[in-house]
Amino acid sequence: MKGIHSIFLACFLVSAFACFLASAFDPSPLQDFCVAIDHPKDGVFVNGKFCKDPKLAVADDFFYSGLNKPGNTYNRVGSNVTTVNVDQIPGLNTLGISLVRIDYAPYGENPPHTHPRGTEILVVVQGTLYVGFVTSNPENRLITKILYPGDVFVFPIGLIHFQYNLGNTAAVAFAGLSSQNAGVITIANAVFGSNPPINPDVLTKAFQLDKNVVTHLQSIF
Repeated sequence: MKGIHSIFLACFLVSAFACFLASAFDPSPLQDFCVAIDHPKDGVFVNGKFCKDPKLAVADDFFYSGLNKPGNTYNRVGSNVTTVNVDQIPGLNTLGISLVRIDYAPYGENPPHTHPRGTEILVVVQGTLYVGFVTSNPENRLITKILYPGDVFVFPIGLIHFQYNLGNTAAVAFAGLSSQNAGVITIANAVFGSNPPINPDVLTKAFQLDKNVVTHLQSIF
């Protein structure tokens, strides 16, 4: 009898742990699809979106056109991310996947950022990229690689990562993310460009910078 109780307890703990892990990612759908709509009429609310009646789903609910077009990289970091997630393809709702195209100007970068809800897998199709991510505290180990066309690299969920174009010509990459809306937090923008601003004394101490440097950084972000 004790053995049976132990088995039941072990199964319960494993199930509970699996549920805990699953809560950190998009939940698995319990239907073929759940096309997102923006109004509640005849809809069901799932994953932050109302679902269209499946009988009314059409091909365009699962379609997007335009990833063949370069993004505008004329900005201070020299990159552009074209996102294709549930907001562009409503049929992605509950499917736990999305896609981006990243264009890089010569020596442009996709600056350090993190995706709180998704792992990213990136493939280079043009140019040469220096990419990397930083592991969590206390190690904070930098893991980097130089990528060429056809190379693939993975950025684990939640970790700070970046890509930098090493070449004097444009570069292009595509990336898949393990969420219908992985979210993005660009570190510099979040820290120095928050609204309202973080007290400069906090950032001065955190980054061990002169306060004038902090206020200047806040002014440009």
